[in-house]
Amino acid sequence: MTSSRSVKARSSSADVAFAQSSLGHALSAVLAEGSASNRSIANFVLRNPMRVTALKIDEMAEGCQVSTATISRFARDIGFANYGAMRSAVAETLHSEMQPVDKLRHTIENRQGSVWPGDQSMEYALANIGATRNAQSQTEMEQVVKKLSCARTVYVLGFGLSSYLAGLLSLHLQPFCPHVVEVAGQGGTEVAAGHLANVGPKDLLVVISFPRYALDVVRLAKFARDHGACVISITDAPASPLVEVSEHVLYANSGHAVLPSSATAAVAVIEALAVSLMVSNKDNVEKAARLTEAISSYLYGPATRKRKTKKGK
Repeated sequence: MTSSRSVKARSSSADVAFAQSSLGHALSAVLAEGSASNRSIANFVLRNPMRVTALKIDEMAEGCQVSTATISRFARDIGFANYGAMRSAVAETLHSEMQPVDKLRHTIENRQGSVWPGDQSMEYALANIGATRNAQSQTEMEQVVKKLSCARTVYVLGFGLSSYLAGLLSLHLQPFCPHVVEVAGQGGTEVAAGHLANVGPKDLLVVISFPRYALDVVRLAKFARDHGACVISITDAPASPLVEVSEHVLYANSGHAVLPSSATAAVAVIEALAVSLMVSNKDNVEKAARLTEAISSYLYGPATRKRKTKKGK
């Protein structure tokens, strides 16, 4: 069980690291502006970089549902002599980007002697946060902050364990966005669909999902996109089903040896997004001050003790 989870964790980290590499960016450009066949190939490579390193050209063509000639032409179009050269570049990129993360995971998994499972879990959390920090795009985060600042209504959606992440993000955003709606809350799909019924072009949906991905999250994200809303996802890897329906993606590594996914890096990304929004303009300083004033009477401290003492008298 641990071995298969470890493979999954490495694969997730590899996908994110590869997507953030120079080759990954070149493929993303093709995905945005290329022909239908080239988009199909770029999408396949971005979603399956580790698998591509082992595929022959005819297997690659079958996976992309194009001809081998199209694969060869694609490789030349993005600057390689042939498919073999492109495949080697994918392997080299993965090796370069993943070496530090794999080294740490290998150390965790092969430590001599008895290891307390809780300690191992914390080390996975540290590894996920480190990999997420290295792969995070400042430009992408800044673009997300701009979209949040301009949105009429910010909807935040997550199911299952991600619903708690959605709640955390909603609390962080509420003081600094005109209107924030936690779409699912304690309800399910029907409640979420009701909240999104009037979503439109001036709105923004932040959708959060990690393995195991919730099918309804993807469906509701597509609904919001089809009605003109900007969709931003917080998820684990380029292979996530949320990526293809999102305008912007913030990645958080979620690999774990035992759990289906770890939420530690996701919390770090949410906090980084909240802080980036808070410091993005001077008006938010006043908003933070008003929030502090509004809740100060409910906070424990010297003032609270003073009030209690007066009541006692």
